[in-house]
Amino acid sequence: MKRITLISLIISSILSISAQTPKVDSLIQVLNTQKRSTAEQLKLYEQIGTGLVFNNPDQVIGYMNTALPLARKEKDIPLQAYFYELLGIAHGLKTQKDSSIIYLEKSLDLARLSRDERHQTYLYINLGASYQQENPMKALECYMQALPMSEKIGDKKSQSMILGNIGSIHLQLRNPTRAIYYLEQGEAISEEIDFPTGKIRAYNDLASVYQQKQEYEKAMQYGLKSVELCREVGNLNFESTSLCLLATIHSKLGNYDKALEYAREGLTAAEKLGDTNKLTNALKVLSGVYLREKRYSECETTALRAWQLDSTTLHLAPTLAFNISMANIFLGNPEKAAHFLRKNEELNALVSDENYQETLMVTEVKYETEKKEMRIASLEKERQLYIWLGLAGVLLAITFGIVLWQKIKSVQKEKQLVASNAVQEGEMAERERIAAELHDRLLGTLSALKSEMADTTVVQKLDDCIEEVRRITHNLMPLSLRFGIKPALEDIIAQFHSVQFHFFGEEKRIGKRLEFTLYCCANELITNSIRHSGAQHINVQLIQGESHVSLTVQDDGRGFKESSVVKGIGLKNIRDRVASCNGKIDIFSSPGKGTETIIELSHGKDS
Repeated sequence: MKRITLISLIISSILSISAQTPKVDSLIQVLNTQKRSTAEQLKLYEQIGTGLVFNNPDQVIGYMNTALPLARKEKDIPLQAYFYELLGIAHGLKTQKDSSIIYLEKSLDLARLSRDERHQTYLYINLGASYQQENPMKALECYMQALPMSEKIGDKKSQSMILGNIGSIHLQLRNPTRAIYYLEQGEAISEEIDFPTGKIRAYNDLASVYQQKQEYEKAMQYGLKSVELCREVGNLNFESTSLCLLATIHSKLGNYDKALEYAREGLTAAEKLGDTNKLTNALKVLSGVYLREKRYSECETTALRAWQLDSTTLHLAPTLAFNISMANIFLGNPEKAAHFLRKNEELNALVSDENYQETLMVTEVKYETEKKEMRIASLEKERQLYIWLGLAGVLLAITFGIVLWQKIKSVQKEKQLVASNAVQEGEMAERERIAAELHDRLLGTLSALKSEMADTTVVQKLDDCIEEVRRITHNLMPLSLRFGIKPALEDIIAQFHSVQFHFFGEEKRIGKRLEFTLYCCANELITNSIRHSGAQHINVQLIQGESHVSLTVQDDGRGFKESSVVKGIGLKNIRDRVASCNGKIDIFSSPGKGTETIIELSHGKDS
């Protein structure tokens, strides 16, 4: 049986009352022997549940089921939410995951009713932790809900844990670049606020990422930092994990004595912790060291012990089956070896899911969009506040001057926008005219000339010339743009094998000029990525909503310093085009981590 271990990492931040509640027995005695008002009883239930949740989940379930009707009778929504949360945690610790999720969802619904954003944030984290091992995509969705909320309330501790959990999911799905991106953010926040649990999580997972990338020196540095801090604060959970990771690294490097030392220490920490999942992992690692050392009998014994503990968890069981199979091959037990080899294949088939990476990207883009919307709403509230303060504290003449100045700036901006629109529309018209001239006149003339030629060499050159004119005509004003932006982008992307296109939303026309702008921007960004970034993969995404359209172009190229973006690198034309449509452009890049460009345009007036 497995245990939900991630909940215990963050629950100390969730509880609204300190978990260090002494005298729980005396509180229970007061509850059972003295007559108290309903409000006093609820307070006692709250303190008792908080004090018992980790030590006696069965008792917590009994007390909370008694307390909930009282809280409903008093119509105390925040307390009902808290009692449901304790029930969710208690069932989770009993490995009753389905029940845990049901109670946490109920708690979340009530926290929404009371508009307690802090409580909602931690409930999303708890739900994500419940889902993470078996449904990482659902877990990621919960974390992406929690992250903007934690940023909004300024809770850096929860931010560091959320970023670490997201990084852990990418690590789980073998997406090292994105894992490092999120883990380093979590590490930086944890270092800033001196949050040991966050630092340990970041060190451990960064060690795992670099071990995946076979950068063993970096992996060992982070692993040792994690072990040192774990021992300093008494965190057996991650101490076992980090020791097992160090054992795996030394085993791969052929340092078997050191590998066995770390593996046995990891096993000891797991046994002290009493966590089946950690114990199974430590035994798995130890059996792997024995296998590399060719100590096949000890490998089989250790792996079978782990298999009896847990033969279903997808990040443990396939490796255990493989180790048992390999050991029996060398021990001369072919039937047993074949049986566990089949088990390994069956389990690995469950792990593989081609839709994971695409779903990850869609969920992250959804988070980025929601984050921008929240940022816009926050800025709008700030703007309104400053206006009211200005009206209350500034003389009429100064206010009039400010309004007048703003009006002048607005008129200037409007004039610039009109001029820019005129340039854009002039460019569209000129492109259409030149394309028509080339297509109707020059192509016709060349085709007629070709029909009169007998010389095959000259005919071939005319064919090449005709094809080149067609290409130039298409680049000036592609025919596919007549049918909308989606077909036009598909037409561009079909020319490049390294570019993938994703479309979300309702496919409809959004205005000729906006479509032309998006087409030109996409073309320029794809060309820049191919020519200058050295990218192996480019993702183009178009999201079309009721009143807005968003274009994202992301590559895994060499990237650049964002401070250099303003100075050029071929983006001036794109900025001008976006500005002419009163749109927004955001560019995210850093050396070695690729580039992501997001363009957002409103099409409500142009549709």
